[in-house]
Amino acid sequence: MFLIVGLGNPGKPYHNNRHNIGFKVVDAIKDSYNFPKFIKKFHSEFSKSEIDGNIVFLIKPSTFMNNSGIAVKEFKKFYNFDINNIYVIHDEIDLDQGRIKTKIGGGHNGHNGLKSIDQFVGKNYNRVRVGVSRPSKIFENKANENISNWVLSDFSSEEKVKWVDETINKISKNISSLINNEDYF
Repeated sequence: MFLIVGLGNPGKPYHNNRHNIGFKVVDAIKDSYNFPKFIKKFHSEFSKSEIDGNIVFLIKPSTFMNNSGIAVKEFKKFYNFDINNIYVIHDEIDLDQGRIKTKIGGGHNGHNGLKSIDQFVGKNYNRVRVGVSRPSKIFENKANENISNWVLSDFSSEEKVKWVDETINKISKNISSLINNEDYF
């Protein structure tokens, strides 16, 4: 049994934010594998189905990013998830746009969603880090970058065409490899 958590903020104003790439990936997994529609439970929207014979829960915490750990804790406790079977998909400013890296545990690097999950369930869950880069790597003369404004800003049309949609689809299509410990990314 696996819990796949997409991090983001609920609500239309945040839908296309860089911070919501986890929500976008979970939505794509739901569609790719024909999961039923999301329902509300445990401070989340969730859907449950099977991938390659494994029971998989997809969740999008409705607690806003900074309190994501509350929702993850409730699912972990109620369904008795092993921390090794929890996958958190999130934006990563220290990876180039579209780059995907997986790892187990580690620090939160200032990411408030991860900080909350670390606090409520521990650190040794699986992470799918999706690169959104830093503004200073994208734009010249951005020495005084504001990371909060960057991750809470929308992807541009050019970014969507250039890498966002492709990256989301790549993760979605290969989620079964991920949960079967086949390091695809």
